[in-house]
Amino acid sequence: MSNLEYLHDNIDYDKLDEPAKISYRLIERRFERQIESNDYIFNSYPITHRGGKHSSIPSFLINYHKVDDEDDVKDYLKRLRNIEPLIDDLIKELELREDLNILAPKFVYPQAIKVSQNIIAGYPFEDVKKRNVIFDDFSKKLDKLDLSDPIKTRYSSEAEAILVTIVNSSYRKLIDFLSIQETKATDNFGVWKYTNGAEYYQFQLDGFTTLGLTPEQVHATGLQEVERIHQEIYGIMEETQFEGTLQDFFEFMRTDPQFYYPDNQKGREAYLNQVNVVMDTLTANIDQLFNGLPSIPFVVKAVEPYREESAGIAFYQRGKADGSRPGIYYANLYTMQDMPTYKLENLAYHEAIPGHHMQISIALETKGMPSFRKYGGYSVYSEGWALYSETLPKEVGLYKDPYSDFGRLSGELWRACRLVVDTGIHHYRWTREEGIEYYRSNTANPEGECIKMVERHIVWPGQAVSYKIGMLKIQELREYAETALGEKFSLQDFHDIVLKNGAMTMDVLHDVVYQWVENQ
Repeated sequence: MSNLEYLHDNIDYDKLDEPAKISYRLIERRFERQIESNDYIFNSYPITHRGGKHSSIPSFLINYHKVDDEDDVKDYLKRLRNIEPLIDDLIKELELREDLNILAPKFVYPQAIKVSQNIIAGYPFEDVKKRNVIFDDFSKKLDKLDLSDPIKTRYSSEAEAILVTIVNSSYRKLIDFLSIQETKATDNFGVWKYTNGAEYYQFQLDGFTTLGLTPEQVHATGLQEVERIHQEIYGIMEETQFEGTLQDFFEFMRTDPQFYYPDNQKGREAYLNQVNVVMDTLTANIDQLFNGLPSIPFVVKAVEPYREESAGIAFYQRGKADGSRPGIYYANLYTMQDMPTYKLENLAYHEAIPGHHMQISIALETKGMPSFRKYGGYSVYSEGWALYSETLPKEVGLYKDPYSDFGRLSGELWRACRLVVDTGIHHYRWTREEGIEYYRSNTANPEGECIKMVERHIVWPGQAVSYKIGMLKIQELREYAETALGEKFSLQDFHDIVLKNGAMTMDVLHDVVYQWVENQ
């Protein structure tokens, strides 16, 4: 409240230049949302099958804690010791919500427990050859330092001791707590189960769409888009001379071996190699779409074994603005049957170039932009951009294979279905099984992916609708600009105006694009 009052009392909006006005509107809305969120402060789940503080610990140490000198080693060990108070605080958060009868659905607990068990598996927790994921990371980073062998041995022994005592007992305590809380959980999946459930869900939709849409509007848009995309898929069926129903075609795409790499190490390596080929092909044509590439590099990696079973099929981790850490596109190759080759292209475009890597890196490199705009974000903007960006390679002649073009449509269809299922679960009180069946009936995605998606809806209400809503808004703004500017329209410049202002709410993006068109 005090921040919002300070903003209103001390800054004259009318005297600001255009970039500063964008910052004012965004920070004002952020403060307003923070105040509104007080009514729903305990409605979230601190731990889900998708993650939480427990799983972010190894991820942070592995991906963010650099070890360049001896002080970094000591800091790493200090962080290991501080796992105990962090886990204790996490348990207190879970206890508080239990007192308020806010528990994650029952299906969450076995998966969250398994992730916690994986984090304390391997040597030195067990008398086995395979090293624990944290200990392996620490050892590899320590080995690279120019330190004497006795000093390295001392630090390695210290890490072992902290792991088998403090870290082990902390995670055991969490596992025991989750095992007991699991017995109290229910199979009520939607947030309608809360006393303020309807208001909370509308709050979530407001945050994830930034357009004030109601659950009924989102649901109707989803149904309309699913029908439209189905019609386009009939065109692919005709092009490939497929005989049968839409459901037959989905089953063919799900099961035909030609669309899957072998479920072994060679198959996984082949998948990653092909992603790099796809990225190289697109970047060779990038000037047709953008005024150049960001300088921050990116790499593609498989999701690490300790979290691959419960992680999403693909996601992006930002790099550093100075280029010292690349952006990372993570592909989840735990089950190759969940990663068909016809989706390889559109997934890579979404997560890397021209999707998340492009959008996030350009913002990081834009000079003079406030940090809260560089590093903060809005799902409807970033995910809307990434889904919109999946369509761009087709404009420069890619998706040459009709099955890959089906992959593009399949990705868009998947996001359209999310509008239907998210509102179905949290507004229309669908069960988990009804959500899974909707995906199974209307998409070609494997059943395992359908299950994961519905479980994501359940623990993250509203977020999944942001992709399609954001894409539709960006497409609407591009269509307006093309119509208004005619021959003066530059696609590259349009993309600049969308990306070089950093993440924005859709109402602010709307005004920015309209102002840009007027200035032209």
